[in-house]
Amino acid sequence: MEFSAKEIAQFLHGKVIGDENVRVSNLSKIEEGTPDSLTFLANPKYTPHIYTTCAGIVLVNKGFQPEGEIKATLIEVEDSYACLALLLNMVNQARPEKKGIEKNAHIAASAKLSESIYIGEFAYIDENVVLGEGCKIYPQAYIGENVKIGAGTIIYPGVKIYRDCVIGAHCIIHAGAVIGADGFGFAPHDGKYEKIAQIGNVLIEDDVEVGANTTIDRATMGSTVVHRGTKLDNLIQIAHNVEVGEHTVMAAQVGVAGSTKIGSHCMVGGQVGFAGHITVGDRSNFGAQSGIPNHVEAGSNLLGTPAIPAREFARTSVLMRKLPELNQTIRELQKEVAALKRQLSEETGKDNA
Repeated sequence: MEFSAKEIAQFLHGKVIGDENVRVSNLSKIEEGTPDSLTFLANPKYTPHIYTTCAGIVLVNKGFQPEGEIKATLIEVEDSYACLALLLNMVNQARPEKKGIEKNAHIAASAKLSESIYIGEFAYIDENVVLGEGCKIYPQAYIGENVKIGAGTIIYPGVKIYRDCVIGAHCIIHAGAVIGADGFGFAPHDGKYEKIAQIGNVLIEDDVEVGANTTIDRATMGSTVVHRGTKLDNLIQIAHNVEVGEHTVMAAQVGVAGSTKIGSHCMVGGQVGFAGHITVGDRSNFGAQSGIPNHVEAGSNLLGTPAIPAREFARTSVLMRKLPELNQTIRELQKEVAALKRQLSEETGKDNA
């Protein structure tokens, strides 16, 4: 599909600067642009590329002032990154849509299937499963008994959803994710560990995205809950009875221990670890590899292990780099103090004599 700069500007409510008739048929990074591609400039560190890119069209933020000649046609928009997301979604939606049930899928007789769904080869749909309108279940996915999946949700290949779990509408569960495995519950007894039955489930609300190979454990009792609009990256562990608030984002390899409650609109960097049974307030931010052992107040901005306020961590980091120099200074001062003590002792001895 081809679009002109004029057509794209109308769609994005932007302003064309240059040739409004130039046409593009694909998207590219700014440093890899070709004459038939559209790209964008959002991060200032990529600004030098706008003067050398071969892209036909570049999206820029309103108010951008070039400091040299630009060959590409520009489209000024309020937010170039957000506009790129709109275009990417448009391209993605233009792809042929998968529909129907492929011949080697297993579907239990008691399953309730809406129209316009897709179920791929070797997917397994167990007893009493309910699939909403427009669901897509890709090959080799397993949907356990009594699972309910809302309209428009996509379950990619190899996803495993255990019994009784509930997935909302318009969710995306990426390949290899496991929803509803047993929580890590064991009781010490007579020198060994007895398994505690995990009889709860997982509840994922609407518009949630779960990354590849992420695991969300079922609750011991009740539900492990991921609220509306939350986005989880790949390789995340959400333990039993955890609750994650609305529109929270977590990068890869985050681990949340059991019964912890994460607030809404939080931002969590990669490899952050949360202790169990703590509460994290809304709109809190956590830098990568932070360790969170205690309750966190709303609006906190933490970094480090154990985590401390980010500004304090920055000051501490500066001092850490100077520790060898400071240690040498302390050693020299200790020698000077020892020498002064010896000198004082000698002078005191002479005076007494």
